[in-house]
Amino acid sequence: MLTASCYRQHQKQLIVEQGSNKEDTTFNESVTRLQRVRELSLKEYWDKRRFDKTVEPKGDIKLGKGSIYVIQKHAATHLHYDLRLELDGVLKSWAIPKEPPTEPGIKKLAVQVEDHPLEYAGFEGTIPDGGYGAGTVEIWDKGTYELTSRKDNMFIVEINGAKLKGTYVLLRFKEKKNWLFFKKK
Repeated sequence: MLTASCYRQHQKQLIVEQGSNKEDTTFNESVTRLQRVRELSLKEYWDKRRFDKTVEPKGDIKLGKGSIYVIQKHAATHLHYDLRLELDGVLKSWAIPKEPPTEPGIKKLAVQVEDHPLEYAGFEGTIPDGGYGAGTVEIWDKGTYELTSRKDNMFIVEINGAKLKGTYVLLRFKEKKNWLFFKKK
């Protein structure tokens, strides 16, 4: 479901991109455009998986509220934690090699990976051997978040989870997929 605030934010973005006024873009056109963007965003996710073999969700094309936050503990080839934030109709995802920071001053590497469908936020289970990401996935923390700042190289989010609470920063290194994840003081 596309919320009114999400729609207004998207409309502002369209106005800037297209140089048009608000009346030129209808709600349905906006929803269709967001769905196309989401489909392109999930292509890498879909290409890496065999849905006839895995129990992972494929992901229906739909829009969410924009506040899902989850960290999944993923015992794959190497144990890591997958940070997922709902942005632009998908779960933007980062693999964190070590347990996420709960206190200020601790910085962790976060490697951006392919976007995941919104349904993945509730996924727990075992991805079969031979499949991409084979291993056990369990929810380590979940809740909601508020995006307080978004730039190309930095996200600042207010996380309200069971284990992580407070203001967190994702800061991109020069290498596009590598980010720093830490709690602000």
